[in-house]
Amino acid sequence: MRRTLRMRRATLVFTAIGALALTGCGGGGDAEDEAGGGSGTSTDSPSTVDLPKLEGEKISVAAVWTGPEQTNFTKVLDEFEKRTGATVTFVPAQDPIVNFLGTKIAGGQPPDVAMLPQVGAIQQAVAKKWAKPVGPEARAQLGQNYAQVWQDLGAVDGTQYGVYFKAANKSLIWYNAKAFENAGASEPKTWADFLATAETISASGVTPVSVGGADGWTLTDWFENIYLSQAGPEKYDQLAKHEIKWTDPSVKDALTTLAELFGKPGLISGGADGALQTEFPVSVTQTFTGGDQPKGAMVFEGDFVSVNIAQTEAKIGTDAKVFPFPAVGAESPVVTGGDAAVALKDGKGAQALLTWLASKDAAKIWAEAGGFVSPNKSLDAAAYPDDVQRKIAEALIDAGDDVRFDMSDQAPQSFGGTPGKGEWKTLQDFLKNPKDIAGTQAKLESDAAKAFTS
Repeated sequence: MRRTLRMRRATLVFTAIGALALTGCGGGGDAEDEAGGGSGTSTDSPSTVDLPKLEGEKISVAAVWTGPEQTNFTKVLDEFEKRTGATVTFVPAQDPIVNFLGTKIAGGQPPDVAMLPQVGAIQQAVAKKWAKPVGPEARAQLGQNYAQVWQDLGAVDGTQYGVYFKAANKSLIWYNAKAFENAGASEPKTWADFLATAETISASGVTPVSVGGADGWTLTDWFENIYLSQAGPEKYDQLAKHEIKWTDPSVKDALTTLAELFGKPGLISGGADGALQTEFPVSVTQTFTGGDQPKGAMVFEGDFVSVNIAQTEAKIGTDAKVFPFPAVGAESPVVTGGDAAVALKDGKGAQALLTWLASKDAAKIWAEAGGFVSPNKSLDAAAYPDDVQRKIAEALIDAGDDVRFDMSDQAPQSFGGTPGKGEWKTLQDFLKNPKDIAGTQAKLESDAAKAFTS
């Protein structure tokens, strides 16, 4: 399921992204489009998927999406309603979603479909006998539109349970172009260059890096990108499956590298304490407000950052630019994530919705709205609103079966996906005290050992 990443090819593509951003290519996408203010639908296009008539049926879908993400997903659901006659209700969920679903199921009110953001969550839903296998119509759409790796990521023991609808490239650093220009800084290619660039920006009077440490998942992404680039794909897969321990020297090396940033609070907006109180959306918006004097000049995260940038006056490709996560080892890393639709009820409606979400028609709606990357290889890249997002999406598709999936999302949710626990909490503690590398490793291993054996 987790195949060797051809990192050289992906690096070349993402270098092209940086070049596009540097030249300010826009493609005409404005803030309203990227936030979901435009229509986001092309209902006059010929349908590429057959859906049943579902007049009178009520379908509920649970997801943790809020704000623009919820708005854009609702557009996808609205089109499904138009095509089938069903009524679809969005059910706001909380992290960890498996706990939320457990409460709903215990109360006899499970949603028909849930959008699960971790591979481990799919595996838990199957183990608890909540998940229903994907039907033949949806499997046909998956076979037609998805690389095998994305099908495998949604399967457990050879049975298909998940339909990956939304993907992410989580190896990008977005930056305030004015802050870079004023500091005389350029896009770094290596980790050493990145740290030097941060010092240059700091010397200009602007704090270089914005970190959303209140959300522990952002810290796992920092670690994973460093680990993948430094330790390599084979070690990455071994650690993801807990085949090697978190006390392994390769983990020590990655934490030591990360401490080169976290151990210098002057390089982080608000220092460690401030970062730990900064939620992810704020870490983005504070990077692209304040003109050339933002609270942070750079922010690390995936392509979905564009949704939050759209809440500011910054324009992607002009004010907000992007470069690949810097190479710690020989190559820049490429880590991906994604959200999969899983049916929790038997029935025609739930299966029809899975079929719809596996189609390129559904992907096109959110792609046009912006802030979205689809793993659907049949989707025309022209659907994306600007060249930056288009190239990010093309890189994901070009990677094919060589995608490397987010490590924490592959772990049991108690370790890799629960606020205040496991990897999220331990890396927050590490941000506060980056000198305690051995203690961090010991705590990570203790929590991982429990999670992988429970």
